[in-house]
Amino acid sequence: PPVPTPAELARLSLHPDDDLAPNRPGEALLVALEREPAPAHRLRADPRRRALAAEQATGAALDRLDGAGWHTLHSLPLPGGDRVHHLLIGPGGLFALHVLPARRQRVRVGDPLVALGRRTPLPLLRRVRADADRASYALTAEVRPVLVLVEPAHVSVTVPPRTVRVLTDRELPDLARTGGVLKPADVEALHATARDRATWKRV
Repeated sequence: PPVPTPAELARLSLHPDDDLAPNRPGEALLVALEREPAPAHRLRADPRRRALAAEQATGAALDRLDGAGWHTLHSLPLPGGDRVHHLLIGPGGLFALHVLPARRQRVRVGDPLVALGRRTPLPLLRRVRADADRASYALTAEVRPVLVLVEPAHVSVTVPPRTVRVLTDRELPDLARTGGVLKPADVEALHATARDRATWKRV
């Protein structure tokens, strides 16, 4: 029989509670909604539901890239209650994706601010960069930040984001067309490291 690779050995030695690979898209939101459902008398839809639907749509699109040498991990917990919504690992490198539900809304991006519709702009790109930096530290490899806008009506960029790639959910397959950064063995090794819960406890 073939000799197991170091990545396979690492995966086999993981306790099931420490293996993050089975995490579903939006895992943390699913758990939060189960523990604290929105009151039945609430008139407006729970915003967590919109965020969950956006993460699930993004996760499904990323999971479809698996056959092309890519791996995706979902809802990776960071100390302090933050999390990486999705981590994509493959021939084109590593990408930390932050998902923003924007269904039928106009989005304005002016680094570091992002505005949805008529809402007050928020410095979201700082968080997107910070999450990618923490992932880079955890994995000792460059992780590039990506902001994913799900179902926006229109996107305008007034100040091009520094280092952050801004994509709509329809443009996600473009990430899989990049290559030449990681060899297959490197992809597997990084995936084995990233799926271990202990990796994220030190960032």
